[in-house]
Amino acid sequence: MTTAAELHRRTRELLAAHPPADTDRLDFLRARFDAGLAWVHYPEGLGGLAAPRALQAVVDAELEAAGAPGNDPRRIGIGLGMAAPTVLRYGTEVQKSRLLRPLWTGEEVWCQLFSEPGAGSDLAALGTRAVRDGDDWVVNGQKVWTSSAHLARWAILIARTDPDVPKHRGITYFVCDMSDPGVEVRPLRQITGEAEFNEVFLTDVRIPDSRRLGEVGDGWRVAQTTLNNERVAIGGTPVPREGGMIGKVAATWRERPRLRTHDTHQRLLGLWVEAEVARLTGVRLRQQLAAGQPGPEGAGMKLTFARLNQEISGLEVELLGEEGLLYDDWTMRRPELVDFTGRDAGYRYLRSKGNSIEGGTSEVLLNIVAERVLGLPAEPRTDKDVAWKDLAR
Repeated sequence: MTTAAELHRRTRELLAAHPPADTDRLDFLRARFDAGLAWVHYPEGLGGLAAPRALQAVVDAELEAAGAPGNDPRRIGIGLGMAAPTVLRYGTEVQKSRLLRPLWTGEEVWCQLFSEPGAGSDLAALGTRAVRDGDDWVVNGQKVWTSSAHLARWAILIARTDPDVPKHRGITYFVCDMSDPGVEVRPLRQITGEAEFNEVFLTDVRIPDSRRLGEVGDGWRVAQTTLNNERVAIGGTPVPREGGMIGKVAATWRERPRLRTHDTHQRLLGLWVEAEVARLTGVRLRQQLAAGQPGPEGAGMKLTFARLNQEISGLEVELLGEEGLLYDDWTMRRPELVDFTGRDAGYRYLRSKGNSIEGGTSEVLLNIVAERVLGLPAEPRTDKDVAWKDLAR
């Protein structure tokens, strides 16, 4: 088994062969991947060394101390947090070899074609169709709320391949080339003024069967890997103590005492404690991940993340008074990432409203926690044995 000492040695060898100060950023990232130091728990040849996941911190700390470039996880979070674990688990060797390296280095951005106008919370009701035509699948439909679609080369896509069976059983999972004919991306302008989300229209898009992940009709099971990892990626991102949004409002409180009131003080204390509990819970969750695939516990973290962001941003706007009503820039743009801490309080307040929708609505996640974590009885579902084509729409 690869040890911490072995990782230290390999990291020093990487730095000696590719000094960060003298090496092109992309060349360094490629060399790091090839050395197995990208994600050490992945198999050899795929950016890892089959080492314990917890040892990634050994590599990261040494590279950070040396000033080595990173791969900008915020920009490629969908690829790193959702696509990569799914490709690793269900992809063929050819798919893994082709897709994982440029995904990790950030050369190829990924997006997620899951939600539809009529299938958001009830994702399994999706209607985008994929029909087999020889060695290809011909896909028609519409997806919505697609982050980074305007930047993406690849997309993870679920489509209905059998309308004659119940909705969860007739879905197949694909990798879609966003540069293919028939893929149209349109911006969705949000309440923040920008369009980080998109609509994606698929018209006679041909996807080779070689870009299918998992078996035909088994896409819902494959998608659970993606969704479980997505919730951890959104709600379990590592942050330092008093990092993220609680750090912004705490800094305002310390730096501007004239804004303080007894009520806001009490609320800030309560939210600070909750944010710290959530941070420590995230640490524990990531430690559990070292032993295997994420489970439904990530739904609880994502629930907490959404609620805290909304409450903290609301307190910040209230604390700032009239200043909190200002907004820095309503210019329509299509950003590469979401920057909660780099913008003003007004942006944080508006953007956090989406946290309880994206990555699974809070209502759906409450059901997941109730049924899969607490073991409570499932809600009655009258449509689970009805063919998709017979469902009311």
